[in-house]
Amino acid sequence: MIALLAWLAIERRPVMPTLLGLARMTIQLLAVGFFLVFLFKESKPWLTLLALVVMGIAAAAIAVRTSHAFDWRRLGLVGLSMMVSTVFTLGIVLVFVLKIWPWQEPTTVIPLAGMTLSSAMNALSLAIERFDANVALDGDRPAAAKKALDTALIPITNSLMAVGVVSIPGMMTGQVLAGVSPYIAARYQIMIMCCLFASAGLATKIYLALEQKRQLSK
Repeated sequence: MIALLAWLAIERRPVMPTLLGLARMTIQLLAVGFFLVFLFKESKPWLTLLALVVMGIAAAAIAVRTSHAFDWRRLGLVGLSMMVSTVFTLGIVLVFVLKIWPWQEPTTVIPLAGMTLSSAMNALSLAIERFDANVALDGDRPAAAKKALDTALIPITNSLMAVGVVSIPGMMTGQVLAGVSPYIAARYQIMIMCCLFASAGLATKIYLALEQKRQLSK
C-alpha cells in the first residue's frame, strides 16, 4: 500500500482520493463489525429488516452515481428493482435450498443479502451508464436497453467463467480455511454464484423496463 501511494505521488496523480477511500473502508468495516456483533446477538426480526433496508438504500444510491443527473424517480426505480430481485432470489435460497427457519436469522440473511445487493448494484450501475449513453447517441430506447443489459451482465458472466479456474471466491476460501470440506464449500459457492447472477439479471431487466416506461410517459 505504501508503494502504491509512493507511485501515485511520483506520477503526480491525486493521492487524497486513495487515502479517503482507505479511511472510509477501514471505518465502514470496523463499524459493520461492531453492528453485526450486536445484530447477531439480538436476532430480532425488526433489526434484521432495518439492516436490509439501510443496505438497500445505500446500494441504490451508489448504483445511480453513474447517472448524468441525479433523479429521485430513478433512485426509486433502482431501489424497487433491487428489492424485487433480492426478495425473489433470497426467498428461493432460504426457503427451498437452505431451508432456513426462522427466515430472519441474521447470521444467514445479512451476508447473503449483502452479496445479492452488491451484485445487483454493480450490474445496475453499468446498465444506467450504458443505457443513458446509447439513448443520447441515437434515441433508440429498446436497442439501448438491450445493450445495457448485455453490458451489465459482463462482470458476473466473467466471474462464472473464471470461478474455480482463475480464482477461488472469498466465501469458498473462508469456509475451507474454517475447516469445511472443499466439496461442501464448492456446493455453497455454486449456490451463491447462481444467486448473484439471478439477482444481477433480474434487477437490471426490471429497471430497464421501468426506465423505458418512465421516459416514454414524459
